[in-house]
Amino acid sequence: MAQGWESKSVEGQQAEATQAKAAAAEKAAAKVVAENNIVADANRRRKVQELELQRERILSERTSNVHRRTALTNALADIEEKLAELGWTLHL
Repeated sequence: MAQGWESKSVEGQQAEATQAKAAAAEKAAAKVVAENNIVADANRRRKVQELELQRERILSERTSNVHRRTALTNALADIEEKLAELGWTLHL
């Protein structure tokens, strides 16, 4: 009789250990996802800042050459398109 109770206790302990391992693995996975989100957000902000600087440089250039002006206009449109893809809006 004692042996039956003992095996049930061992089974319960094994089940608890399995659940604890699963919970720890889930918590570790959630931490990795959170860290990846932080890194992705930092990369996005860095890219937006880089594009904003390029945009400012293009806006500050002045030229009377039609071809150069066209190239600058096209470059500005390209940069603003990339910024829009990253969720950037014009700051007024």
